[in-house]
Formats: sequence, C-alpha cells, structure tokens
Amino acid sequence: MSDGVLPEMARIEPGRFLMGATENDRFASVLELPRHEVEIPRAFEIATTPVTRAAWAAYAGDVGADDRPVMGVSREDAESYLDWLSAETGLTLRLPSEAEWEYAARAGTTGAFHTGDDLTPRQANYLYDERARRVGPGHPTPVRAYPPNPWGLFDTLGSVAEWVADDWHRGYGGGPGDGSAWVEAPRSRVGVVRGGAWDLLPRLCRCAYRDALEVDARIDNVGFRFVSVRG
Repeated sequence: MSDGVLPEMARIEPGRFLMGATENDRFASVLELPRHEVEIPRAFEIATTPVTRAAWAAYAGDVGADDRPVMGVSREDAESYLDWLSAETGLTLRLPSEAEWEYAARAGTTGAFHTGDDLTPRQANYLYDERARRVGPGHPTPVRAYPPNPWGLFDTLGSVAEWVADDWHRGYGGGPGDGSAWVEAPRSRVGVVRGGAWDLLPRLCRCAYRDALEVDARIDNVGFRFVSVRG
C-alpha cells in the first residue's frame, strides 16, 4: 500500500476539552451550544490531511490523481472507501466523531481557531474576509499548503469541509460526553460536516462551526479524513 493511499497519521492522546463555541465568539450559533466538557477516553490516530484525489483514485479510478483533497463525495461514499481501505490495510478505519474531530482540530487551544480568535489568508484556504473582500485563491489547494495545528494536523481550517460520523442535531443538549458519535436509531439521513472550506468566510471555518448535509449529498467543497482505532 503506497504512502499516497494511507496518509501520515497523528496520534491523539486521551484528554478532556470544552466542545462548542466559546463565550466570547461573536459568530457563535445556537447550533454550537451549549459548550460542554467532553472526555476522550482512549488514544486514537487521525489522518494529518484530508483524503487526497490520489488516494481516492486507488479506490475509485482516476479523478485527477494529485495532492488536492478529494471533493464531491457523500458520507456514504466516504464510509464505503473506508471499508475498502480497512480491508486493504488490516486496520480499523472510520470517520471521526464530531467530538474527536473538534478535539483534534483544537489541539489543546481554546480560541475560535487553533490560531487564536483571528484567521489570516496565510493560515488557511478560505475565500473572503469578514468584510467580503476576496483574499483566498478561489480553488482547493494541495494538502499541507498551509501551516499545521499544534498537533500536526493540516487543513482543519478551510480547504474542504469534512464529514464526521454523527447524525445531525440542532445543538448539543442531550448529547454524549464520552467522545462517541451521536447517532439515532434508525439512522438519520442528515449528517454533519466540520471545518469550513475554500469558498467560505472565516466565521464558517471556526473549530466550533458545524453544518448539516444529507448523507448522500455530493458537494464540491466537502471531503473527509479518517481515524484509526486499535482494539
């Protein structure tokens, strides 16, 4: 299995963090509240970048095999890919839970972004600043084109929005506090994406930002990364 198919992984240690929008975040939404403590009870490994077009091409054929993130994949597509890659590698690979994603994206920080409460075009790929002035390239860039967060993850701010494993809920009231994915029985047809994207504003790239998306939707600014969990 080539390095292009199985990306570099970062080990994330167990810990506790405050999930959701901060009290001084002027762009906070009720969808990101209440802010609450979550425990991540076990270490896990997470891909340091979103899945690239080169990695996806090994599974689905040529989509332009380069180092830009694969986009236009549904959550169902992502899960099928991870089933295939798990069988190929012998690893247990899956989408991160919302809690795992935000814990890893924050990387021990407490601001709106892992860079603090502000974001600049040198730190992430987004299109407009908060005054609607164009500041970004206007297209996806190769992974690792911008600096990583303190735990070595690239492109958690902007670039592509990323599927997580949870079903959509309008806020965190009644959700789990153990880091697991919040899912319904039967499963909802609406899922969650995190992290913002290359064609959005900084406010939509905050660590707490979350959005709803039909699980079979294929949108040109949505991709994914994955986690590896050892028994």
